[in-house]
Amino acid sequence: MALKVELKPGERIIIGESVITNDNQRTRLFIEGQAPILREKDILTPATADTPAKRVYLAVQLMYLSTDLEKIQESYFSLVNDIVKAAPSTIPFVTRISNAILTGAFYKALKEARKLIEYEGTLISHVQTGSAGLPENKPGGDVTEGAGSESADEGRSPASVDQG
Repeated sequence: MALKVELKPGERIIIGESVITNDNQRTRLFIEGQAPILREKDILTPATADTPAKRVYLAVQLMYLSTDLEKIQESYFSLVNDIVKAAPSTIPFVTRISNAILTGAFYKALKEARKLIEYEGTLISHVQTGSAGLPENKPGGDVTEGAGSESADEGRSPASVDQG
């Protein structure tokens, strides 16, 4: 079954190593195969990765799109070590991201990294408002939920992953 993607006028999408830009009208694509796919709304650039959690997301994004993971993984582990030292409450998020990476489910890792960005925003807003801490129900959540449940190739299979 093919992945159906609708693009707005001027919207960009990455398919494999190619950036595709839509013309001036809405377009529907049906994509079959194993190439990684990212819609423009899910793409971060080095310039827009301006917080620690966004830099983690960028590293995961690069792993998802790349075939050479070693150099990117070194950066990823350095970034997650820094974020965990600064905010230990991020450990459940980092654990879920890392588990997804280890099982080859890179798109799932991206979704988990998006949750880390949201959580980071919550932490920052609490600091800016002078709150003493987070509400009781807002920690990183259950670490084991869904950990390692996807097959190694599911992260790159656009037909089997809902990509929004």
